[in-house]
Amino acid sequence: MNTESLAFTTPKESLGILLGLVRAEIVRAMEAELAAKHLDLRFTQFLILKRLARLGPMSASELARSVELDGGAMTRQLDQLERKGYLRRRPHEQDRRALRIELTDAGNALWQELTGCNERVLAAAQRSLDEAEQAQLHEYLERVLHALRDKN
Repeated sequence: MNTESLAFTTPKESLGILLGLVRAEIVRAMEAELAAKHLDLRFTQFLILKRLARLGPMSASELARSVELDGGAMTRQLDQLERKGYLRRRPHEQDRRALRIELTDAGNALWQELTGCNERVLAAAQRSLDEAEQAQLHEYLERVLHALRDKN
């Protein structure tokens, strides 16, 4: 599908379509960055590494919720990342039945390398905006997010 022509089919796209197109382009650009580094990673795996690097160890279900995957899909992603040596499953300190997912040293090193990719993609996404416009966009998107999460 040619998303470029889809983005300009009407004078004003709906917010949902526009946000979806922006997300698709961010995913495409991030996967291009990963491929350029010869890393066998998909965007979802990048998100998993990012969440663990930023938030620390967590359960598989917490991690699945944070990257919007169902349990089966999360298990497959964790298996692949564990085989690559980027994360490990450890017993939970307080609950013997539960496991915590954490980055390995190799996973932490990879995340340090990927941080630059993430920053380049996000900077490219905002390159046509000056600093004030970037701050305004961020504020507007936060307000939209809060409005959608507000149950009242």
